[in-house]
Amino acid sequence: MWDYTDKVMEHFWSPRNVGEVENPDGLGEVGSIACGDALRLTFKVDQNKRIQEAKFKSFGCASAIAAASALTEMLKGCTIEEAEKITNQDIAAFLGGLPPQKMHCSVLGEQVLERAIAYYRGKPADKREEIICECFGVTDQEIQKAVKENNLNAVEEVTNYTKAGGGCGSCQEKIQGIIDWVRAEVREPRGPKLIGIQKLPIMTSLERKVEK
Repeated sequence: MWDYTDKVMEHFWSPRNVGEVENPDGLGEVGSIACGDALRLTFKVDQNKRIQEAKFKSFGCASAIAAASALTEMLKGCTIEEAEKITNQDIAAFLGGLPPQKMHCSVLGEQVLERAIAYYRGKPADKREEIICECFGVTDQEIQKAVKENNLNAVEEVTNYTKAGGGCGSCQEKIQGIIDWVRAEVREPRGPKLIGIQKLPIMTSLERKVEK
């Protein structure tokens, strides 16, 4: 049995805000029952542009239910700008931590929140994403985001946070490629490209050195 905190068990046995908000301002769905975890989030915004009510429906394990319950509690009273700053690490911390193998449940919460906020803002879903893990429907952008935000370095860690690679395993080479690409980007940050007059001080400095 997993070593869950008391807070996780509390939100599992007595989940808050189960159901669906009528005529929601925000609506998001992630996962699928076929993949083992599915989550639907709806919320309502009041006249002051703060989240007045948030509810969820979930199909999944104790961690998935607890993470969704925690998320709805965290959202109450938030502005949209405050809500979009909530990360999977914040959800896990609210619950007193999650087992490494269950961190994907907190990531699911972050993903559904992003989609609900996009719905609120009238933004269409990004069609450029590529499905990397067919078993669990995980995209390249979801993996990239998990690697960046959680400083992941191994395929096993990505599986813990997203479930990608945890099925047939045929996508693990692609996952490693994404990890390598993200880590290379982190090691070699690109500075802003200088244009026009921005180059003049540098050129002048170099010219002076040459003259000397």
